Amino acid sequence: MITRASYKNVTWVDLENPTQAEARTLIEEFAIEPIVADELLSPTLRPKVDVHEKFIYLILHFPTAHAGHIEKGETQKTKEVDFIIGEDFIITTHYDSIDALHDFSKVFEVNSILDKTKMGEHAGYVFYHMIQHFYRQLHNRVESVRDEMNEVEQQIFSGNERAMVNEISELNRILLTYKSALSAHQEVLRSFEHAGETFFGKAFIYHLRGIVGEYFKVAQAIEGSKEYLTELRQTNDSLLFTKQNEIMKILTIMAFVTFPLSLIAGIFGMNTSNMPFVGNPFDFYIILIGMMALTFAMFIYFKAKRWL
Repeated sequence: MITRASYKNVTWVDLENPTQAEARTLIEEFAIEPIVADELLSPTLRPKVDVHEKFIYLILHFPTAHAGHIEKGETQKTKEVDFIIGEDFIITTHYDSIDALHDFSKVFEVNSILDKTKMGEHAGYVFYHMIQHFYRQLHNRVESVRDEMNEVEQQIFSGNERAMVNEISELNRILLTYKSALSAHQEVLRSFEHAGETFFGKAFIYHLRGIVGEYFKVAQAIEGSKEYLTELRQTNDSLLFTKQNEIMKILTIMAFVTFPLSLIAGIFGMNTSNMPFVGNPFDFYIILIGMMALTFAMFIYFKAKRWL
């Protein structure tokens, strides 16, 4: 599916799941080299930058996971977007719906109608605003993960440590997805910075560095969130370990207390003729009081040793 929009002399063509016929249309209209058009028809595993005579070909992968929106069994982690950036045109290609592109299309349409925001003289400026929109949306997603982490922190200190184990794992999964998807962006954007300076001129270098700056904002936000989540995990594990130790201590004390009582009960349950107290009118109560006294003495001993 092809959609088109224009801003002054710049044309933006967006393709979702392009067909061979649509690729041929691009070849004829924008003088795209056939080898590049062929690459648009299938996903590419790694990001890259290729500089051609009339355009720059850029491939980036963006994470798809949202805080609180991961479905069980979901395997897709990234979505690919291909950018072909010429002097007076920009082509974006993707194989799934991209929220950031959909949102930017509204901004682009409003600007093309009202002409209140200067997007620049060539397609490089349009790409700058477009990729800036991508990274700002990613930054907002990282912030939503941080909000989820704040809720997890409150639950941890409210006594729900066990329930937070899965929540922490899910948030860690999202951050790992973000970090993995963006791991190759730095190198690719550095290459694009040099290619863009050559293609669009030195006057565009400020915007090229701004693109790299937007990436670093997201990368630093991810790293900060991962460190915070690591501290939360360690705190949660410590509280769980402390609770388990308390439970084990109580069970150990109960076992230690009941062992001599069981021993006394076993001794007086022996079928012998010279058992002390047996035959006394109050033999049951004497033995019971003795067992209770022994239990009380052991608790006093535990208190003295500060085991309780």
